[in-house]
Amino acid sequence: MNHLRATLIGLACALPALCFAQWQWIDKDGRKVFSDQSPPADIPAKNIVKQPSGGKGRPVEPLAAAAPTEAAKPAPSLPKVSGKDKELQDKKKLADAAEAEKKKAQEEDYAKARADNCERAKRSKASFDSGVRISTTNAKGEREILDDAQRAAETKRLEKIIASDCKPA
Repeated sequence: MNHLRATLIGLACALPALCFAQWQWIDKDGRKVFSDQSPPADIPAKNIVKQPSGGKGRPVEPLAAAAPTEAAKPAPSLPKVSGKDKELQDKKKLADAAEAEKKKAQEEDYAKARADNCERAKRSKASFDSGVRISTTNAKGEREILDDAQRAAETKRLEKIIASDCKPA
């Protein structure tokens, strides 16, 4: 009884190994194809990478050795596969369009920020050039009037901002 049980378990474990019998070949477009069925007759033997053991399916031999009547038979009409998935291409186009739109919106936001910075810098520089006293608030909250060195430093900083942000992009 134990021998029968062990034999049955052994056979049950070996059965899935037969299901893994796979053919592997390279089709006319250069793609690897995996199947549990033998490749079509128009696949040359040199393109067959792997075949299951046990002689299942067609024997692997060059096409020249095949019977001439086989070559004369018209191939069954199979759908032509272009290797391109239309749905995937459409999704890619939509994603590319969305990415381009997002990039364009970011560029527009950046251009608006630059224009705003340019305008503010020009107004500030006009105030500094007018000679009016300019005051700032220090860390203690007290009002301080800028001296000539501070005015010159701030004018130089504003000129750099105008030079970088006011030029056309």
